[in-house]
Amino acid sequence: MPMPGKDLQQRIYETDLPARLDRLPWCRFHTLLVFALGITWLLDGLEVTLAGSVSGALKASPALQMNNADIGLAGGAYIAGAVLGALFFGWLTDRLGRRKLFFITLFLYIGATALTALSWNLWSFLLFRFLTGAGIGGEYTAINSTIQEFTPARYRGWVDLTINGTFWIGAALGAFGSIVLLDPNVVSGDLGWRLCFGIGAALGLIIMLMRLWVPESPRWLMIHNEPEEAKRIVESIEQRVRTLGHELPPVTEPPLRLHARDHTPLKEVFSTLFVAHRQRAVVGMALLTAQAFFYNAIFFTYALVLTDFYNVPSAHIGWYVLPFALGNFCGPLLLGRLFDVVGRRIMISSTYILSGILLAVSGYLFQQGLLDVVQQTIAWMIIFFFASAAASSAYLTVAETFPLEIRALAIAVFYAFGTGLGGIIGPTLFGALIESHDRTNVFIGYLIGAALMVIAGAVQARWGVAAEGQSLEKVARPLSQAG
Repeated sequence: MPMPGKDLQQRIYETDLPARLDRLPWCRFHTLLVFALGITWLLDGLEVTLAGSVSGALKASPALQMNNADIGLAGGAYIAGAVLGALFFGWLTDRLGRRKLFFITLFLYIGATALTALSWNLWSFLLFRFLTGAGIGGEYTAINSTIQEFTPARYRGWVDLTINGTFWIGAALGAFGSIVLLDPNVVSGDLGWRLCFGIGAALGLIIMLMRLWVPESPRWLMIHNEPEEAKRIVESIEQRVRTLGHELPPVTEPPLRLHARDHTPLKEVFSTLFVAHRQRAVVGMALLTAQAFFYNAIFFTYALVLTDFYNVPSAHIGWYVLPFALGNFCGPLLLGRLFDVVGRRIMISSTYILSGILLAVSGYLFQQGLLDVVQQTIAWMIIFFFASAAASSAYLTVAETFPLEIRALAIAVFYAFGTGLGGIIGPTLFGALIESHDRTNVFIGYLIGAALMVIAGAVQARWGVAAEGQSLEKVARPLSQAG
């Protein structure tokens, strides 16, 4: 008797749904989708900023009694959770569907960040930060794959970069929240930093309601033996567009012929990632590792540099994070369209290399003591205007250059490798370097981050894929495609 899985894979059908999704004009559906799902990056920005902005309050907390090394360790715990959460939930996202997982991961985030606010000692704080990171890591895989699969090809670069840039709206919210809640005249004692983490849980509950109307990805449905449901969702979106008076052009692309499947074996996943597409794997690894070290090393310890080298009171850290966040948000917003017009290879490589060079220059000025706190903040604003666009493009690259069947897990694997190498080592290393109170040691750390960005930019220039304006199925042929 034949196995059900084998019978399923013998079924072949034709579909034009990807081409129909790509021909859509930008409409209210896409805007609502971006708000409901893209807000994940805002939550991550909020979490990372809070961790940095409240570091002084955490060290002063009688319950936690943390030092600079503990602050770096907490950053490492958050990233470790994000790495493992991305891998586990990324695998489930490709297997069970995008929609189920972006509810599960958000629920985990809400619970863990609420528990962080209730931490009673160092180890409980580290555990809850780990679980918060796991929720955010899982969100990345489900959210990025969903948004990519709904967004028309001609908008994909700008939309993806802008969504990733909302990380810095979260950073601004975290900074502003810390300014208010760490003010002893507003909130006294240990309560301030606890209320700061409560902001994330409250936002998460609102986001949970916003996501109720978001449908499953038709691209995921069509390869998991549910072409009728996929067709119904696409027709519903098309009907909304026609109601608004838009005429849809005819589909000119030939239909895809696909084998139905219920899952992709892990052996095929890793063969696809590291054999069939090994050059793309090298590019993804380089881009994500470099930006993870660059960002996490500097931003997780941003507050420590301000307090230890510029004597900024911990309650005032938020005022310096706000302009930093503005530069980071404006980068993807203003440069994002160029990634669709000028092209991926040129824009990704140039923003990476420029970011590295600027960090090396500003690091030297810091080491020489030539920058006051305002000038240092302006320097970081300029650097991260370009670095933010570069970092956002790393997620865009990984999400669009691997096949549909393994997209979420591909994001997870490269996020995990890159963040594991750069995101855990970075904050821990910089925490120790800052603890030495030696500007030269910190400068060495900046040089490492700068070198990684330049190398990643060179790798992208050599092997990057020109994916602008192309359908996801042309950039990476589906594993289930027949013929």
